[in-house]
Amino acid sequence: MENYFDPTSTYEYIRDWFFKVEWYQQLDFLEFCTQFNNTEYLQQCNVLLKQERSAYRFVASKLVEITSEAELAEVNHAISREDSFAPVKAHLASAIAKYSDRQNPDYRNSVKESISAVEALAKIIAKDNNATLGSVLNKLEKAHGLHGAFKDALSKLYGWTSSDGGIRHSLTETSATVAMEDAKLMLVICSAFTNYLIDKTQK
Repeated sequence: MENYFDPTSTYEYIRDWFFKVEWYQQLDFLEFCTQFNNTEYLQQCNVLLKQERSAYRFVASKLVEITSEAELAEVNHAISREDSFAPVKAHLASAIAKYSDRQNPDYRNSVKESISAVEALAKIIAKDNNATLGSVLNKLEKAHGLHGAFKDALSKLYGWTSSDGGIRHSLTETSATVAMEDAKLMLVICSAFTNYLIDKTQK
């Protein structure tokens, strides 16, 4: 007898397996299926995940523990920017991957990648590979009326990652501990920050 593909038995096998395995294996399977599907698949998955009150949503083909619609919108918008912001998108994609790894999450390096996205954008805006975030913020303050207090708040947030014992330094006994909520905060804030800077400078 010739071998043939039976869609019904295959579906039944996968369905039986899916409801027997651990929750994280189910999420792994959903991510695996993204390579065979399109944007509609991701959208429909997010609808069902929301209906089931799951803590996870798809962002850039990765399931991340973010359920706020506003937060999801900021991250999705930042990761879908035009190709001229490719370095920014690459850093954010790496931040998402490190944050969403269910077997070995790397929150410290996720934060590093999130802030690196902002740095990369600063260089693009200034058209200078040596530009700093501070110089771009000063430019925005003068040219676009960026409030001084707001600028200082953004600078201090960046300073948290760069200070002695901060996120971006080598691990020591005094190094800051990075938790999931820290990485999530930085991913969302840095995504929103890049969106803000792009929109502000393109006016």
